[in-house]
Amino acid sequence: MNRYPLWKNILIGLVLLWGLIYTLPNFYGEVPAVQVSSAKATLKLDSVAVTERIGNALRAAGIDHTGIFADPGSVRARFTDTETQLRAKDVIEQAFNPDPADPSYVVALNLLSASPNWLTSIQALPMYLGLDLRGGVHFLLEVDMPGALTKRLDATTGDLRTLMRDKSVRHAGISREGNTVVVRFRDPAQREAGRRAIQDATADLQLAERDDAADDLKLIATLTPQAQQTMRDFAIKQNITTLHNRINELGVAEPVIQQQGAERIVVQLPGVQDVAKAKDILGRTATLEVRMVDDTPGAIEQALAGSIPFGTELYTERGGSPLLVKKQVVLTGDRLTDAQPGFDGQTNEPAVHLTLDAAGARIFRDVTRESVGKRMAILLIEKGQGEVVTAPVIRSEIGGGRVQISGRMTTAEANDVALLLRAGSLAAPMEIIEERTVGPSLGAENITKGFHSTLWGFLAIVVFMCAYYLLFGLVSSVALAANLLLLVALLSLLQATLTLPGIAAMALTLGMAIDANVLINERIREELRNGASPQAAIAAGYDRAFDTILDSNITTLIAGIALLVFGSGPVRGFAVVHCLGILTSMFSAILVSRMLINFIYGRRRKIDGLSIGTVWKPAADTAAKR
Repeated sequence: MNRYPLWKNILIGLVLLWGLIYTLPNFYGEVPAVQVSSAKATLKLDSVAVTERIGNALRAAGIDHTGIFADPGSVRARFTDTETQLRAKDVIEQAFNPDPADPSYVVALNLLSASPNWLTSIQALPMYLGLDLRGGVHFLLEVDMPGALTKRLDATTGDLRTLMRDKSVRHAGISREGNTVVVRFRDPAQREAGRRAIQDATADLQLAERDDAADDLKLIATLTPQAQQTMRDFAIKQNITTLHNRINELGVAEPVIQQQGAERIVVQLPGVQDVAKAKDILGRTATLEVRMVDDTPGAIEQALAGSIPFGTELYTERGGSPLLVKKQVVLTGDRLTDAQPGFDGQTNEPAVHLTLDAAGARIFRDVTRESVGKRMAILLIEKGQGEVVTAPVIRSEIGGGRVQISGRMTTAEANDVALLLRAGSLAAPMEIIEERTVGPSLGAENITKGFHSTLWGFLAIVVFMCAYYLLFGLVSSVALAANLLLLVALLSLLQATLTLPGIAAMALTLGMAIDANVLINERIREELRNGASPQAAIAAGYDRAFDTILDSNITTLIAGIALLVFGSGPVRGFAVVHCLGILTSMFSAILVSRMLINFIYGRRRKIDGLSIGTVWKPAADTAAKR
């Protein structure tokens, strides 16, 4: 009666084995490591080549390592102690950055899981630890939205001047006054023509008329609420993307970068103790510049010989070829409004599609008209040093503000170029309004306290269940241990970040998960009181308690999903562990516990009684059968 088919027992056993394997890495701890990542936005990291270079450099220096692992965007070498780690960092630094003044790679100290290679090879990795457990730095940044608005209005002022000139509308001056753009006219007919031209060109401006004198007619332009909200959202999203790109240089395993409120961004960097370095990277400014390439015959050879022609600078393209670029800036990134990867409509080759504002479109049209057949370089300037993102050939005059860059690019390269152009610089300036440093010793203390609270909570539940339900209580405790095992394995597989609220959710999950077994055990007791046989009581207890267990877990899951959707920061960390714990508790409380009970009682045809504690009958007290 109470038997699972063989395939179901095997399936449950495999799930538990999977849980054990993916939980194991969390018990090995972390060991020192050296991480190598790209220091230049235009330098693509070749994981295979970098891994080989690191291995060769360490072998030449006689330094042993316990493994070299490639991650997306970085390669890490693992060592047994910090002394070896520091020696290896110096060796790798010399091998990868022969010129300290112009480093091509970031060589940073880091921590890596000490799991055996066979676990790492199957992607069995430990959970990431949050700032409160591992230590690190916390920043609260405020985006200067008034500054972004001023920047947008200044650009709009230039765009309107270009628009009036193109439409042959005479005006008496265009200027920004506060949060408005004022266009002055001396003729009502010209003002009406200007109104029509602006309304046809853009829907982002609200227009109002004001007459200060007979010959001082004004058109007041303000950004619509929708345009202002779009600008704010774009500024926040682009700044978050840019911060993600910059923080990769620090080698942070799992940074937290998220929006808080309307104008603030929270940045948490677990494992980073150098606050000055972190602030330098977060506050870095980068700009995009468009310049013309000097293709004068013999100029590049002269520059390579050491005599760079006046008014030019020598750079290196992404493929490694030298490139002579004029110093005169044709266009800056301020005029770039969007950059998206795509395909050439004629050749179907990967391409990057750029969108310029009105002033940028006019400048670009004039430059391309005069420079057909010449090359144009797009550079990313940071800390006074420039990198060539791409240098396409101008095929024809380009107007309308829509620019396409194509030729000799793969799809991945087109995505990279679009990302660099779109997020190379901050959309709006930011200011650090709060910073905190959490030491690693405090993080270790938090881990110890969280572990002990979960352990003692688990032991207390086990003692109560075994004392009250005897053998069924012991089975419930084993199922509870399986629940904790599967929860940790699932968090490790998802590479979730464990924080103090997450540990609290684990402890709460243990207390809630045992409810299902309490319901099952009490239902079995009730069936025994009603005169059912032990085998029938077991079957009825599990079957009839299932609906109640499902209903209670669904309502709890709804609350957890609400916390996950509407919460932020620590609340979401709690909600993730809480929701996953509900799912694993359903599996362990129902399937795992019944499989164990089936193994104990299912193959016995005649059972005198169940070891489930005292069963009180309505008519007379009856001692529980042992």
